[in-house]
Amino acid sequence: MPRIFTSLVVIALVATGAPLVVAQETPISGSASVTAENNELKTKINEKATILEAIEAQKAAIQQNLEEVEGSARTLSQEVKSIDTNIRQLDLTIQSNEVLIEKLGLELEFLGDEIPRIEDSIKNAKLTIKKLFVELQERERENLLVMFLRNQSLSESVGELQTLTALNNRLTIQIEEFRTLQEALANRINETSRTKSRAQVEITNLASRQVIAAEVKSEKERLLEATRSQEELYLRQLEQLKALQAEISKEIDAIETELRRTIDKNLLPLPRPGVLLWPVGGGRLTQEYGYTTFAARNYGSKFHNGADIGAPIGTEVYASEKGIVINVGNQDAYRGCYRAGYGRFIVVKHENGLTTLYAHLSRQIVKVGDEVERGEVIGYVGRTGWATGPHLHFTVFATQTITPARGNLPEGTVQSRSCGPMPVGGDMNPLQYLDV
Repeated sequence: MPRIFTSLVVIALVATGAPLVVAQETPISGSASVTAENNELKTKINEKATILEAIEAQKAAIQQNLEEVEGSARTLSQEVKSIDTNIRQLDLTIQSNEVLIEKLGLELEFLGDEIPRIEDSIKNAKLTIKKLFVELQERERENLLVMFLRNQSLSESVGELQTLTALNNRLTIQIEEFRTLQEALANRINETSRTKSRAQVEITNLASRQVIAAEVKSEKERLLEATRSQEELYLRQLEQLKALQAEISKEIDAIETELRRTIDKNLLPLPRPGVLLWPVGGGRLTQEYGYTTFAARNYGSKFHNGADIGAPIGTEVYASEKGIVINVGNQDAYRGCYRAGYGRFIVVKHENGLTTLYAHLSRQIVKVGDEVERGEVIGYVGRTGWATGPHLHFTVFATQTITPARGNLPEGTVQSRSCGPMPVGGDMNPLQYLDV
């Protein structure tokens, strides 16, 4: 009986947009046209991956230029240049989003073609195993003595015994191939589910970034209108803003210094990397926790109650752990707090005794009461509130120190003089819980 060859295609879908890598064994007979179609799909997928790499390179170059701009003295022209650079970054990110969605669609098409082919191979393998098993049963009904007596020579008997052994070996091989095919099918089904989920996330990302891009462009128009394009007027407004920022910083620190003293470490997770997920898609640490050099120069409190992670505007922000959203706000909406507080922020209370704050967001996509999973996208990096450039401000509070909801104040907030409900708590160094 001829051996049935099976097809096993291993797919590596690279989340960063790297080319698709495919390894094949001998194809199933009659599948030449299907293989040609799959090769065409693989070519298209790799083309999309190449485009994504080129876009990422452009974004990296722009990010380096943006950091140079933000590191220089703040002037109206520099502020406008910074906003223009943010817009260019967002446009590239949106373009990348669109290409990635197309790439994921092609990958789903590829997987959709592979699943029925593997199912056919499994069906053929089942039939082969059945036939081999029946033939072995028929041959094994006779004992060795009967087999030797039936044959006219010893060589014929030995040959029949060898055939029986060969049948048994082929059955063993076919069963192993059947298991391999079953595993491949399960992998394809799981990969299809993950790719569909990722495609849905990217569709949400695209829609959100289009809104963010429109808002950043409006921000530029508001800036030019408020300053009437006059450098002197901008600098006066900047001095007023610095005074407001210092006042709000002192107000927050006075509350949190007291709350910090009440933290019971016995109620907290042991400090170790990985307790909390790094909350940004990429990014780099730009300011640590505590009495930093930047805080000494710029904050009224001289103290930084979190960690800053620099990343392009519109970058995904993830929930660092499973939890429930207890506060979502926008302090820029308060006239006396515009560009002076946390801007758009989210607060999530976790089950491990920690509560996390995500601030300076460009957009939030969760609401109070939502349950979020570790790694779920909850918002996007921005430069709202007091931010010299796009970054995420990430604070970790001891949940034991946050106040319960009361009146119109959400859980974990106090009423600020200028910024409305202000998220506060006994803060700790987030780096002791993060993989940095």
